[in-house]
Amino acid sequence: MATCCDEPEIGDLIEIFRTGYKHWALYVGNGYVIHLAPPSEQCDAGFSSLMSVVSEKAYIRKEPLGKVVGNHQYRVNNKFDRNHPIRPIAEIIKEAERRVGEEVGYSVTSANCEHFVTDLRYGVPKSAQVDDVIFASKAAVGVLALGALAGLCYQVLKPKNKHKE
Repeated sequence: MATCCDEPEIGDLIEIFRTGYKHWALYVGNGYVIHLAPPSEQCDAGFSSLMSVVSEKAYIRKEPLGKVVGNHQYRVNNKFDRNHPIRPIAEIIKEAERRVGEEVGYSVTSANCEHFVTDLRYGVPKSAQVDDVIFASKAAVGVLALGALAGLCYQVLKPKNKHKE
């Protein structure tokens, strides 16, 4: 994977490390990206940008990579290339360009910026961020359930102390 100093190639997914989450964009060449951003999404907004997760709508924007990245780190991350076929680059770019300016529904769990760019590149909307949170939540629930079950079993099976007087 490239770091912030390497020039991305047309069609690459750009992962931008914001405070508390990652923003995703598609590199379309000549220093520009296309990305899905709720109205409150701002490059250097910090907490207010994080509040974009409560938005129900977003806009498809074409902006300079430097503006979208702001003073955050980024990298090229075509992370699903091994698992999914890549759509032809010309089709990816044509669809992305055609959709610039569209207002679309937004959901942090099912229609976020990562879903948008993976759908463009692979034809499959995926978000590893969401999958990771769901997996961690399920694991935590599982651990709590096992702990509760173990406590119940202990209470049922523990030897009864009989005090002799």
